[in-house]
Amino acid sequence: MAQKISIKGLRVFAHHGVFDFERQNGQDFYIDATVWVGSPKATLTDNLGDTVHYGDLAKVIVENVKNNPVDLLETLAQRLLDLIMNYGGGSLSGMITKAKVTVHKPNAPIPYDFEDVSVTVKAKREN
Repeated sequence: MAQKISIKGLRVFAHHGVFDFERQNGQDFYIDATVWVGSPKATLTDNLGDTVHYGDLAKVIVENVKNNPVDLLETLAQRLLDLIMNYGGGSLSGMITKAKVTVHKPNAPIPYDFEDVSVTVKAKREN
């Protein structure tokens, strides 16, 4: 039995992009992250230490997006996915069995009307 924990629309102002003006001026990025927790222990113990703390996970994502700018959304999305799959240590190690990350760039430099540009990556831990 797995539990799904989602963070949707996490807004982060950062400086990613191919163009110099994107790196200089920055813009809002929105992150959706979903993790599947393999252990239902928290439902029995009602203990935050037995699950993924979504507040801490959000903080880790925000700090990562704000630092080390990259050119491509693909690179950023994969970096976040790797971070999430390896999130935690000690008793949390390996607790996340599957994850999906979408990075949205609604102000991408496209000269046409559009709602959003995004890249989605996902991974599943092999047993």
